[in-house]
Amino acid sequence: MYLLGYDLGSSSVKVSLLDAQSNKLVASASAPEDEMKMGVPHPGWAEQDPDTWWHYIKEATAKLKAKTGNKMADVRAVGIAYQMHGLVLVDKDKKVLRPAIIWCDSRAVGTGSKTEAELGTEFCLEHFLNLPGNFTASKLRWVKENEPAVFAKVAHFMLPGDFVAMKLTDRIQTTSSGLSEGIFWDFPGDKLSLDMLKACGIPEEWVPEIVPVFSKQAMVTQAAASELGIPANIPVAYRAGDQPNNALSLGCLEAGDVAATAGTSGVVYAVGQSTNYDAKSRVNTFIHVNHKPHDARYGTLMCINGTGILFSWLRHNTGADMDYPKMDELSAKVSPGSDDLRIFPYGNGAERTLGNTNLGSMIENLHFNTHTQGHLFRAAQEGIVYAFNYGMEIIENMGNKLKKIKAGKANMFLSDVFREVFANVSGKTVELYDTDGSMGAARGAGIGAGIFKNNEEAFSGLTQVGVTEPKPALIESYRNHYLHWKTSLENKLNSLKK
Repeated sequence: MYLLGYDLGSSSVKVSLLDAQSNKLVASASAPEDEMKMGVPHPGWAEQDPDTWWHYIKEATAKLKAKTGNKMADVRAVGIAYQMHGLVLVDKDKKVLRPAIIWCDSRAVGTGSKTEAELGTEFCLEHFLNLPGNFTASKLRWVKENEPAVFAKVAHFMLPGDFVAMKLTDRIQTTSSGLSEGIFWDFPGDKLSLDMLKACGIPEEWVPEIVPVFSKQAMVTQAAASELGIPANIPVAYRAGDQPNNALSLGCLEAGDVAATAGTSGVVYAVGQSTNYDAKSRVNTFIHVNHKPHDARYGTLMCINGTGILFSWLRHNTGADMDYPKMDELSAKVSPGSDDLRIFPYGNGAERTLGNTNLGSMIENLHFNTHTQGHLFRAAQEGIVYAFNYGMEIIENMGNKLKKIKAGKANMFLSDVFREVFANVSGKTVELYDTDGSMGAARGAGIGAGIFKNNEEAFSGLTQVGVTEPKPALIESYRNHYLHWKTSLENKLNSLKK
């Protein structure tokens, strides 16, 4: 008996097959070989064709089937993880009306500000825990105001994962967690926000059917089963945005649990039980996957645009294209603090943790006679961790208590230096696990379909592959370096306001 998990990213689709008895990975596959294409009709826009997502889902599934043979015939449930905050529009025949406006598209910032002004900033924070910003509701209002011919044909709006589920089941559904990430959810009432729909001019009948995150949401059709080579009439039993799903994949379900990722961008996602918000909306709170009205769970998300992309830039532009382990080796030869060399990793667009300021990346205190490649590499890793910690302080100032940090063993968390800096600056243990988003989606499907009796059984196969503890002898030194970096950052931000 097996579980199938899909993870739809903006670069690729990954699919994993999990053995439901051993709770171990059988095999994974991904498509395309290179990154998926992203349309940029205007600067700051980002679009993808949803039908292309389905094409690569089929391609990745075919690769997985080639690896696993007849095991795919014994799949019993499907789970879906997906890139958050996107907008897919379909007509009454379920045909896509325009390319999906994806998470990193910034066209609707002004539209969101207009909605905020109409509803009131305090109302938005109290009811949505976030400002409308550039989230899905704002994107849909943008279409209404700028593409009336498209808007006139809309029958339903969906998130990217809802579209994938529709292709699998021919049903248009979503979840409360998904609606909260689109800023369609009224948190005090724990219900769909009619105020947001009215403000954006969105008919209520366009909202997909709301189903529980963990449940037998709908069955795979014969047509989809034939295209994918999996059984028909098995349930899609789980769907979640990529960051709530990453938290699930790491077993982060209780208050105080913290999941982190550090790929091109970096995220800390902290689980809590209270409806807190940051008055400046520098971090964002959504409904977590295991939320229940009588047993609340929320996830507060802090995002940094420039993490792994900074290290990649250094590799290609200053490191003679050496590999990342070599860069880490050179970093390790430099003492903490990088001899006062500081890097601010803000070169990938406006940063929400900085109040949507586009500060740009900066190097400070560079001395030609003392600093080397290794200093640059270490200062970059330290600067990334400092940016993480700056955001984590915002989360903790909201009243959230953060415990140990859990992450998949990938990207920046592969670095010994990065983990050491992270543990000692934050004062928190960093635990690494052998898992990813598609494996999390497969486990979620097992929970939703009732194949796993409880969470303990669902996560019995989750393997810890590393632990980095903060060292008392190093904490004070690292904290001092961080505080100098933070003071310099805040001085730069203040100078922009003058």
